[in-house]
Amino acid sequence: MTTPNKTPPGADPKQLERTGTVREIGSQAVWSLSSCKPGFGVDQLRDDNLETYWQSDGSQPHLVNIQFRRKTTVKTLCIYADYKSDESYTPSKISVRVGNNFHNLQEIRI
Repeated sequence: MTTPNKTPPGADPKQLERTGTVREIGSQAVWSLSSCKPGFGVDQLRDDNLETYWQSDGSQPHLVNIQFRRKTTVKTLCIYADYKSDESYTPSKISVRVGNNFHNLQEIRI
C-alpha cells in the first residue's frame, strides 16, 4: 500500500483504502512464496478473507517475495497475523527487505 501521510498503527487498511488515504498496489506486483501447502498459497494470502491464509511447507526461512515490474515507492506495508487463531504458524519475527533485485536486498526497520 502507498500512502501520502503516515498512517496510525493498528489502522484498518480497508477503511483507509475506502477513504482514499491509502491505495492497495499489491496487484501491480508478482508474488511468489518459498513454499506452500496445496490450497494455502498466494491466492489465499491475498484474497482479503481472514479465514484463509498462506501456510508454508518447507524449511525456514519462509519467504514471501513481492516484485514490482518497475521501480515503486511503498510507504506502508500492512501484515495481518492472528496469534489466537493459530499460534504455531504465527511468525515471531518478520524481516522486510528492499532492493532493485534479489541480490542487493537490504533489511529495513519497520
